[in-house]
Amino acid sequence: MIAWATFPFVRYTPALILGIVGYLYLGAGWPELWPVAVSLAVLSMGLIFWAVRQRTPAAADMAGVVSLLTIVVLGATLTQRATESRRADHLYRFGDKVESYQAVVDEATVVRAATYATTLKVQAVRVAGRWRRATGGVRVSLPRVAGIAQPQYGEVWLIRGHPDPSKPPLNPGEFDYARYLEYRQVYHQQYIHPDQYRMLRLAPPNILVAVSMRAATQLDGVFRHYIKAKREYAIASALVLGIKDDVDLATKQAYTATGTTHIMAVSGLQVGLLFAAMSWVLRKLFGRVRGFLLWSSLVGLAVIWSYAFLTGLSASVLRATVMFTVIIIGRALGRQDSIFNTLGVAAFGLLMWNPFLVADVGFQLSFLAVLSIVYVQPRIARWVDVEAYFYARRRPWQPKAVQWAWRGSGWFLDKVWQAVALSLAAQVATFGLGLYYFHQFPFSFLLSNLVAVPISSGAVYVGLALLAVKGIMATINLLLPAGAAWWLDLLPRAVAQLFEWMVWAFNEYIFLISRYFSGWVVRDIHVSALQTVLLFGIIGAGLAWLNTRRLGWLRGMALLLLCYGGSRVAEARAVAPTEEFIVYSIPRRSVVGFWQGAAAEFVTPDSLPLTETERTYRLLPGIIRRAARRTAYRVGWRGCTIPVQRLADPDSANSALYFKPGPVVLARWHGLRVAFVSNRISSATRPAPVDVLVLRRNARLKPETVAAVFGPQVQVVFDSSCKIWYVARQDSLLRAQGFRTWDVTARGAFSCAPPLGGAVGGARESLAHKKSCARSGLTPTPPTDR
Repeated sequence: MIAWATFPFVRYTPALILGIVGYLYLGAGWPELWPVAVSLAVLSMGLIFWAVRQRTPAAADMAGVVSLLTIVVLGATLTQRATESRRADHLYRFGDKVESYQAVVDEATVVRAATYATTLKVQAVRVAGRWRRATGGVRVSLPRVAGIAQPQYGEVWLIRGHPDPSKPPLNPGEFDYARYLEYRQVYHQQYIHPDQYRMLRLAPPNILVAVSMRAATQLDGVFRHYIKAKREYAIASALVLGIKDDVDLATKQAYTATGTTHIMAVSGLQVGLLFAAMSWVLRKLFGRVRGFLLWSSLVGLAVIWSYAFLTGLSASVLRATVMFTVIIIGRALGRQDSIFNTLGVAAFGLLMWNPFLVADVGFQLSFLAVLSIVYVQPRIARWVDVEAYFYARRRPWQPKAVQWAWRGSGWFLDKVWQAVALSLAAQVATFGLGLYYFHQFPFSFLLSNLVAVPISSGAVYVGLALLAVKGIMATINLLLPAGAAWWLDLLPRAVAQLFEWMVWAFNEYIFLISRYFSGWVVRDIHVSALQTVLLFGIIGAGLAWLNTRRLGWLRGMALLLLCYGGSRVAEARAVAPTEEFIVYSIPRRSVVGFWQGAAAEFVTPDSLPLTETERTYRLLPGIIRRAARRTAYRVGWRGCTIPVQRLADPDSANSALYFKPGPVVLARWHGLRVAFVSNRISSATRPAPVDVLVLRRNARLKPETVAAVFGPQVQVVFDSSCKIWYVARQDSLLRAQGFRTWDVTARGAFSCAPPLGGAVGGARESLAHKKSCARSGLTPTPPTDR
């Protein structure tokens, strides 16, 4: 039985989250909410005073319900007020009328292989020759070439041209990057060429953040100087400072496959390790000093906030620091027994500061993992009393060495079991989110975390020691002659060697696990948002039953399992009969897909296969969403099961009776007729009416030729291999002649379902085909055999 009065924020925080989530999904057209929030707050306070005087359960319940409703509305109101796009001077209001704009670099730059990426905060825009004040965020990319310096926080730029609104996902199931940016109040994107901008001055929006980022850069320089191996340097910098620019793709994939990506993110692990080490040292040295709890808490706060400052005040570090700050204050005030309420206070404060944190994956995983560890880990640990078992094996007549061995074995294996219990507990709460966001579950997480986490935890201490020793030696060097520098550098080099070895050790271990236990990862799992909620409900009901042993929780768990299974069956039934032809939007590539239920065949009409990156980010999300079990990739139509033929084109250099294979490929799939053209064709080409005409590689066709060869009702699709200038010119010409066009680069993937019964003549089209073609602007025509 929970005494709810002792844990008020266990109620308040979920209510606040409910209001925030409600606004994010339903609040686009809501009016101003702050008058409603103020009115409810006044009513709630009045009811509370009235309930105190009444002293009846009914009055208290009424006041409590209204108070919770007030907090729900408060969450929605805060989210509405924090939505910058509602402001009258937002960049959205000016559209493409912006001639140029002034903005400041507002965050650390992400260094990629070919580009720099960062976020700008707009300060002013030039419209119709006049400068006007404006707000808004723009995600920009710059080429990483000679002469282009890495953008620095606080640089004020003057940019020619206007940014474009962020594009929604261009392919089925693709990550919604536009929504991801919206939750960070960034609604526009722009690729900036070197001659399109210039830096005006350096004026950081926040001096504290600017100094913090500069400090992080200086500390990163220490690791870069002492750690020579590139892979070990990249992990060392990510482990201690959270800088992951140099971590290569293979390393990221290995850590993801073993469930240890949290090691590379500076968050609760590093902050917790630092606080634990500092507390242990203070307790050993000054544990008997009067007022130890209070002043040690102040020292702990100073240490973790200093660490947050030195690591650049990133969002993940700030989140973990705030959480531990509330925990430390609660302990100092004697409230350490109400850890759930303490965590509720931390989450409530963070969401009041930034309501959009509720959509942040790190925020969700951090708090769920900590809650699960606090609640579940002790219960799992009690399953087996390892230390008592080995202690009971000792006998008085045994030699001291044997007794010591029993005791040491029990202590060591108990620590191992505690680590296993902690890892299992963390997985309990994060299991659903792991499936929802990452579409996989690594069963090797126990093996990887058991060794990698302790070694990496020790590496964090050694890495921090390296920074501290280097700082001390650099200070001493200022007071000594120049010749002492080499001798003073011996200790930092020794610590750096140990640090590099530890990083190498757990790196090698992670790669070993990912190599030999690659089959222990269940991949390509798709769960919807509703199914994720059901999974949390199932886990919660199971934990409640284990705690109370009441059959009602088992009945609820069974009902939720039934709902979850029913949703999976409904998804499978919805996908099974579907057939769809898709022209994908992949930069500078020609890629089409033929879908039939859970089977898909992808074809690249050109001679280059898809890269692993293109498959992972462009096609795999759709494959996972549709739970495809059979996929095939074809290059240049070789081995393709789709019937194709090349259309003959009269040879202008020879007799009109002599034909050679032309640049037109005709494909017929379940009654849907598709033509692919990659070069010039003449109007004398044999007519071949089709439903869809895919233009590739800037194919030069006149509208008259398209009508004569492919029919006047054909849907014209420009794939991603076509240049922007070509699409703009050709699109206007085709539309002027009444053709319907589709540019996959600008509008996303084109899709159309084939006519039902196409394999037996295609005389009758399905309703799904008509609706799909209508969405794409295609007038369906029955296939004819020629």
